[in-house]
Amino acid sequence: MRIRGAVLERIGAPVPYAESAPITISELELADPGPGEILVRIEAAGLCHSDLSVVDGNRVRPVPMLLGHEASGKVVQAGPGVDLPVGRRVAMTFLPRCGECAGCASGGRTPCIPGSAANNAGELLGGGRRLHRDGAEVQHHLGVSGFATHAVVDRRSVVPVDDDVPPEVAAVLGCAVLTGGGALLNSAKPAATDRVMVVGLGGVGMAAVLVAVSLGVREVIAVDTVPDKLALARELGAGSAHTPAEVADRGVQAEVVVEAVGSARAFESAVAATAPGGVTVTVGLPAPDARATISPLGLVAQGRSIVGSYLGSAVPSRDIPEYVRMWREGRLPVEKLISARIGLADINGAMDELAAGHALRQVIMF
Repeated sequence: MRIRGAVLERIGAPVPYAESAPITISELELADPGPGEILVRIEAAGLCHSDLSVVDGNRVRPVPMLLGHEASGKVVQAGPGVDLPVGRRVAMTFLPRCGECAGCASGGRTPCIPGSAANNAGELLGGGRRLHRDGAEVQHHLGVSGFATHAVVDRRSVVPVDDDVPPEVAAVLGCAVLTGGGALLNSAKPAATDRVMVVGLGGVGMAAVLVAVSLGVREVIAVDTVPDKLALARELGAGSAHTPAEVADRGVQAEVVVEAVGSARAFESAVAATAPGGVTVTVGLPAPDARATISPLGLVAQGRSIVGSYLGSAVPSRDIPEYVRMWREGRLPVEKLISARIGLADINGAMDELAAGHALRQVIMF
C-alpha cells in the first residue's frame, strides 16, 4: 500500500534543520504484514532524543530511514499467527523481545539480542524490510518507523491498550514512560524514605519525576538548566528544583539519582549528587566516544553504585499495563508530558526545538 512518512535522507546535516531539511515527507510503498506481523494505522507519534541522535549523527544508522520509534495506532491487518483483532489500539515499543534469548531471560535487565541486532540493521525482528521508495529499500527505525501514516511491525513490538487510553498517551507510554519510569520501578526501586533526584527534564526525565511522585518517596528533586522545565517539575509534584550549578554549590544529594540527559558531564554530576549508600541510574544515551571521570574510591568508601538502564530495563508487555493502571487511577498524568501537538510536515522544525532543549514531548497527530 502507499503511505506517507518522514524519511531521514542524510545524517549530520547542519542546524537549523528547518533550513537544511534532512528529513523529507515521502510517498513510500509498504508491504503487507507477514507471519507474526501487523499493519498499524498510526494515530500519534512522539519525538524523542533517540530520533534526534540519528539526525545529528550521535547514533549512526543506515539511511534512508523512516524515523519514529514512539507511537500508537490501531491494527488494520494482522498477518498469520497474530492474536490481535482489527481495530485494537496498540502502543509501539522500540525494542522487541523475542522471549527466547539470554537478554530476554534477564527479566528486562538486558536488551533482547535478536531485537537489538534487527534494530541496528534497520530491519524488523522477523528479518528484512517492508518499506520501499521508487523500488529501493528504506530502513526501519528501531522496528517501528512511526513517523508515517501506517507501519508494519512485528507483533512483539506492540502492547495492546484499551480505547480509553488516548493515542498520544499510548504513544508516550511506549518510550518516555517506559524509560523514565522503569529507571525507578525496575532499576532503583526506591524506598518511601528515599529522596529521588532526576537530572535532565526532557520527556524521559519528566516521566521519571511523575513516577517518583506517584511512588510517594520522601522528596523528588528536579535538575535542569531550563527555568520553564524546573517550574513544570514543581507543578508536577517535585519538592525542589535546581540548576546543576545549584546542586553542586549547595551539596544537594539524594539516595536515588536518575540521569536522563545523555552527556558525560551530566553523568558525572549525577554520580557526585548520589548520597552515600545510594544508586545512580543512567538512562541517557551519550555519543559513543563520550567519556566520564569519576572516583572509584567514592563508590567503594561510600557504598554507592551505578546502574545502566536501557529502556528502563522494561518488559513492555509487563510494564505498560501497570502504567495504564496508574494513569487510570490519576497517579500518572502522562498528558502533562506533551508540550506540543504538531503535524508531520513540521518535523524538521520540531527537531530544532528538541535540539535546543525547548521541547518536552512533541507529538505528531495523524
